Amino acid sequence: MIDNEYKYRINNVIDHIEKNLDNDFSLSELAKISNFSKFHFSRLFQGITGETPFQLILRLRLEKAASLLIHGNDTISDIAFKCGFKSLPVFSKNFKSHFKESATSFKKKNSNLNKVNSTKDKNVNAPSIYICNQTKSIKWKVDMKNNESIEIKELPNIPVVYLRHIGPYQGDAELFERLFSKLFAWAGPKGLLDNLDFQTAIVYHDDVNVADKNKLRTSVCLTVPENTSVDGEIGKMVLEKGKYVVARFTVNADEFQKAWDWLMGKWFPTSGYQPDDKACFELYPEEPEDGIFKVDICVPVRKL
Repeated sequence: MIDNEYKYRINNVIDHIEKNLDNDFSLSELAKISNFSKFHFSRLFQGITGETPFQLILRLRLEKAASLLIHGNDTISDIAFKCGFKSLPVFSKNFKSHFKESATSFKKKNSNLNKVNSTKDKNVNAPSIYICNQTKSIKWKVDMKNNESIEIKELPNIPVVYLRHIGPYQGDAELFERLFSKLFAWAGPKGLLDNLDFQTAIVYHDDVNVADKNKLRTSVCLTVPENTSVDGEIGKMVLEKGKYVVARFTVNADEFQKAWDWLMGKWFPTSGYQPDDKACFELYPEEPEDGIFKVDICVPVRKL
């Protein structure tokens, strides 16, 4: 369908922007990636996304900055430049306009690092670290009942095909069922489900704590060979290699948010790590059974 081709092209542009937020962009550059005429690209982009290209770029930069203020310990000026702002005053003005408070006030109220002392004050059992002799990796012992394991791993590049959804998704099991059904219907005739080693994944492109719920982007994914071709609204991307915390949970459909909240709010502040600047995702090592999911939550990390 023609509209699917348009979505595919616009998603390619958004993927490019997301990977290069600290760069300068030109309309000609973005139009070339979309394979649309530069004279019509901006109108087409806005018609599909509801934002002009540069409105989307500004919003993603501000949301990324807010997420870094919550989860990291970089200075506000470092975060501003890392997110593509060329001066601190310009960043400060735009941040206050978007979030209705200064970056300093936002960081003070929301930083996960501030939770370390409050966790200690409440006498909560903090995760304890140990070295696994079998895998030669760092692991943690925790008292979170849904967590099976948590460790730091070097993950390789993982090629995937994806179907993207824009809008609210939290707690909507039927939405994910529809998206995966549509992805599998596309992949099946191409033989991509014949190899039983495939895995499914869900990529979360935006931080739910700071992004507009109606503009949240999530992609349901299927691991595929690197040379796989795509068409229509099905896109292809690579889950980037790097150092990740991989936390395995056993949860029902209503407990995913609980697992994420524990990882971000309890484990990270006591771990010595902070989230890195890449997308986080969920990997599903096996099919759910009787409404119970086994999921590996993968968040890119770097040291504090």
